[in-house]
Amino acid sequence: MAERSERMDGRDDDLKRPAQDEILSPTFAPTKLKFPNHIHTEMDEKFQQLADTILSRSTEIIGKEGSAPYEIPEYPIVENERKFYFEKQLSSRFFNTGDQASADHERNNSVGKPSAMDSESYQRMSSTDVYDEYDLAPDFQRIYIAGQEISGISSLGVPLHDLKEASKSLVQALMIREKYMAMSHQSFPKITARFLQNLEDNEEFQGMKEGFGKGSTVSDHPFHPPKKEDPFDIEVPMGVECSLKMVQGLMYVYENEEAVKNNTPLELPYVQPKTFLADQNIMYALISDGPLKSFCYRRLSYLSSKYQLHTLMNELKESAAQKEVPHRDFYNIRKVDTHVHASSCMNQKHLLRFIKKKMKTCSDEVVCKDKKSGKEMTLAEVFDSMALKPYDLSVDKLDVHADRNTFHRFDKFNAKYNPIGESRLREIFIKTDNYINGKYFGHVIKEVMEDLGESKYQNAEYRLSIYGRSRDEWDKLAYWAIENKIYSDNVRWMIQIPRLYDIYKSAKIVKNFQEILENIFMPLFEVTRNPQSHPELHKFLIYVSGFDSVDDESKTEHIKFDLETPLPEDWCQDENPPYSYYLYYMYANITVLNQFRR
Repeated sequence: MAERSERMDGRDDDLKRPAQDEILSPTFAPTKLKFPNHIHTEMDEKFQQLADTILSRSTEIIGKEGSAPYEIPEYPIVENERKFYFEKQLSSRFFNTGDQASADHERNNSVGKPSAMDSESYQRMSSTDVYDEYDLAPDFQRIYIAGQEISGISSLGVPLHDLKEASKSLVQALMIREKYMAMSHQSFPKITARFLQNLEDNEEFQGMKEGFGKGSTVSDHPFHPPKKEDPFDIEVPMGVECSLKMVQGLMYVYENEEAVKNNTPLELPYVQPKTFLADQNIMYALISDGPLKSFCYRRLSYLSSKYQLHTLMNELKESAAQKEVPHRDFYNIRKVDTHVHASSCMNQKHLLRFIKKKMKTCSDEVVCKDKKSGKEMTLAEVFDSMALKPYDLSVDKLDVHADRNTFHRFDKFNAKYNPIGESRLREIFIKTDNYINGKYFGHVIKEVMEDLGESKYQNAEYRLSIYGRSRDEWDKLAYWAIENKIYSDNVRWMIQIPRLYDIYKSAKIVKNFQEILENIFMPLFEVTRNPQSHPELHKFLIYVSGFDSVDDESKTEHIKFDLETPLPEDWCQDENPPYSYYLYYMYANITVLNQFRR
């Protein structure tokens, strides 16, 4: 104890003895810190080698101007992961039939260098054309959530009772969707349908579902369609004898005129308004269900976090597996651009270049008529009337790019379709029905299609508009496509129908809402009954994939669609029908049309 106290006193003296040139603070006294001496080990040499390797790589990358400094294959861990992955695949595939212990021993002792048998087996595997489903699947680290429910609380933080009710509601919504898609002959996800089969106990739904044939397969829609010199050079079949009539907004097919008088149409099923409104009310109730929204939010958040965790753990393995797939990267996988209007399929630079080219080559061509004087105007006269020259045009002056100012502003978004803010240029260059029958519009779309054809793997579903103003809209659109030979193996058409009844009613173009429905659907039923009555439309419809209804959906609606809402033939008011009203009568007529076309 005495010796210890002397050492402590000596330590105190050292602490109290300041340096000669050191100025002490009254609140802080410096102490002498001693770090332990470094003991050299073998790991120091490995760390030094690793540091030299990284430094040499960084020096080489700086010297190379065109190389990317963050290429994943440059890191040793990727190479080790890749070797381990393939060795594990080969071991599990070719050594499972033998002694498991020796196989494990071989795998553990050949980390950096596969054996001769592994190489031969790998060559045999590479030359084989048929693989099992999971032969080449990476061995990812799996995420498993363990633990029991405690006090009726599920793993997602939702009470067990609410979880059961939410599950029942989601299954009910999926069954409603399956019912409507099956009735209109649309494809439904097979995995979801397989799980719903164990839960569907509704006899009415089962009976309706069993009445349909098999869905489409890959053979019905091949990846590489047959090449034709003229895709519209097809045989137009003969028609069938039947009568058509629209009653209360729905198209009916009759066997003959006598059946029309007796009001006995053919049985082509469709959803009754009462059923549609009942299902709509169910969906409204599910949307406003608080526990269901909480469950969905938590479930989606859980899945998002689970995916992020999977990315953190398996990113290197996924990257290594992707690099082993031959001739496949982001540019060599098939992609489909949807919800792209044909009028905006080209970028603004392409449209600007096209307008300048037409001004140089076709400036003397008559392209429109002046609405006031009725005088025919050439393309040069149109630009002179706007005090513009081709040299003055630029991307900024064209102003057809949808920027952040168009978000939730449908009026500004529509204005972007007018080059330089002039509706006359829109009518000349990006309209199918104009004075020159959409010739310029057809030319620019064909240029875009050529670019898609060169890329080979990029497909698109461009949208064309049918307004319902007159019966001949379909024929004009089909004539435009066939006359200008607008076709590509990479493009299909989607027909969108704007909700513009109020505009047409105020302009006295239509008398009631049923006239718009007749203008849209009557030509389709007529060409289905007798393709020779509309031969161009019959050829054009082969490349049409579907319908859509478009409008500013953020606008509030004051009219509710219910059983007391006037029928389309009685809807004569100036106000636009509600969105669900449009939706039902479009869906019901499309359902009958699909049944009739079968």
